Amino acid sequence: QVQLVESGGGLVHPGGSLRLSCLASGSIFSINGMYWYRQVSGKHRELVAVITVTGRTNYADSVKGRFTISRDNAKNTVYLQMNSLKTEDTAVYFCNAEIKTSYGSDYLSTWGQGTQVTVSS
Repeated sequence: QVQLVESGGGLVHPGGSLRLSCLASGSIFSINGMYWYRQVSGKHRELVAVITVTGRTNYADSVKGRFTISRDNAKNTVYLQMNSLKTEDTAVYFCNAEIKTSYGSDYLSTWGQGTQVTVSS
């Protein structure tokens, strides 16, 4: 069994920073792409950032220049550094990863439980 656990969410003032972490644990053989999504209540889940196994990244236009995704393959962890936060960044942030287990043959999409980020004065 594999699970993703996010941490690092919280309340921050506009212009502030937060760093989210997402640790993958369990019977992991390898991890392919890792992603951060966010969702506001009543709206669709939005892709925020993606990082490939080789470190190539891509971002939603709304966060380019403010957010940075990174990963530590040795620790099975993906990070999201969020700077210059705006009120519209308020959402539940979810990590997602394509994980092949030690007993499986395919990469499966796995989700974390989400962490709340609130940007408010």
